[in-house]
Amino acid sequence: MRALSLCVAVSIGCGGLTSPPAQAEDFITIGTGSVSGLYYPLGTAICRLVNKDRRRHGIRCTADETAGSLDNLRALRDGGLDFAIVQSDWQARAYAGTPHLANGVPFGDLRALVSLHSEVFTVVARADADIASFSDLRGKRVNIGNPGSGQRATMEVLMTALRWGADSFSEVHELPAEAQSEALCAGAFDAMIFAVGHPSASVEEATTACDSVLVPLDETQIRATVVESDVYEFAEIPGNLYRGNPDPVQSFGFAATLVTTRRQSLRVVNSLVRSIMSDLDSLKRAHPAFASLDELQMVEAYQTAPLHRAARAYFRSEGLLERSSP
Repeated sequence: MRALSLCVAVSIGCGGLTSPPAQAEDFITIGTGSVSGLYYPLGTAICRLVNKDRRRHGIRCTADETAGSLDNLRALRDGGLDFAIVQSDWQARAYAGTPHLANGVPFGDLRALVSLHSEVFTVVARADADIASFSDLRGKRVNIGNPGSGQRATMEVLMTALRWGADSFSEVHELPAEAQSEALCAGAFDAMIFAVGHPSASVEEATTACDSVLVPLDETQIRATVVESDVYEFAEIPGNLYRGNPDPVQSFGFAATLVTTRRQSLRVVNSLVRSIMSDLDSLKRAHPAFASLDELQMVEAYQTAPLHRAARAYFRSEGLLERSSP
């Protein structure tokens, strides 16, 4: 977070008689994801709410495009970001410690703010690729996502649970989310992985630009992630949400979450959380995937790292947390 001192002159400029100095303006950044995904428009919508009240609180917010959840967590830990949107499963793993981040050293200063929209582990395949279930990906050309993204890391978790490796596929591709739908329809690979809220513009692109299908995970594969972990839940993508996909699709899910660090100032966190929660209807209108946001779920669900104390104080003041909660 950077502060810029503002000099406000009266009549004769800063060298003479002046009014009292204006409050320093704090600049904050939110790490998001690809511009074609949901994290970037979500971060932009949050910043819009913050900036709307900047005359009152003196905070200016910008959303940064990034590679995704793991990239955000690394930058947050290193001080390159003030806030970040990350998958809830990687919030949990970062706080506890994971080989994917900082050589397994727990991110003890990580602090949760709010949970946001639900996300589903989503597999999309070309209709002519003969892929009817997740097991059919073996021997196929698969885009597993770019390094640093949550979808890539979650795919690797599932592969480990199933004892799959890179050699389980005929080809492994690493395109980022914004490039993979076009590449799928161009025939560059047979299937691709998303960790995304629905409806998704990228999935819609893949199902309208060419004939493609959403691929279900079978019960064994879902249980390999959900039952053996406390960071996932059973999830379903509704039928008829995308062209050529009339039936519900079974998978597992998590949530997008907004996080920061313990060192972030109480004033800034309070202002950010207040801006979100006091104008939640505006955030819900920013994208269809955000329409079901619920304030109680935003406070209680998918939060693994401790709440930042300014967020906790705000939620208690609004009656969203029991005063006896730790």
